[in-house]
Amino acid sequence: MSSNLKRVRIIADFQFGRGAGRALFPDDSEFLMSRTNRIRQVSSNGTRIATVRARDGLLTLSMKGALSLHDFLELPGYRVTVHADAVPFVLKGKTLFAKHVIDVDPSIRAMDEVLLVDLENNLLVTGQALLCATEMKDFNYGAAVAVRKSKG
Repeated sequence: MSSNLKRVRIIADFQFGRGAGRALFPDDSEFLMSRTNRIRQVSSNGTRIATVRARDGLLTLSMKGALSLHDFLELPGYRVTVHADAVPFVLKGKTLFAKHVIDVDPSIRAMDEVLLVDLENNLLVTGQALLCATEMKDFNYGAAVAVRKSKG
């Protein structure tokens, strides 16, 4: 196993829980490096799985990575359940507001990478939490999740 693969798997395990690294990154993962020789993007078979944020070294997921993580994590793992009325808007890449949050994983903190799902647990999009889980449930106004990637 290459040191790059080991590194991104450790980051994923830290960020999403033990075993997430293996679920996200297959052994044949390819790496796009920065000019300073740091990992920037991880892909498999030419499709991006994740990007390593330069600011904090954590991962942002593509839809391929989000689908792998969604399949791996048990409920409620990093999921935010979206009200049916808001589904068309988040699918277009619009911000999810707190009043449209039905349920949320209690371990979510602000700035975490999250999976937005509908009431049947179908993955809609991925995004970054702007509020912690308690605030998402209690607030009736304001942005809760900045949508990052949509299926379309």
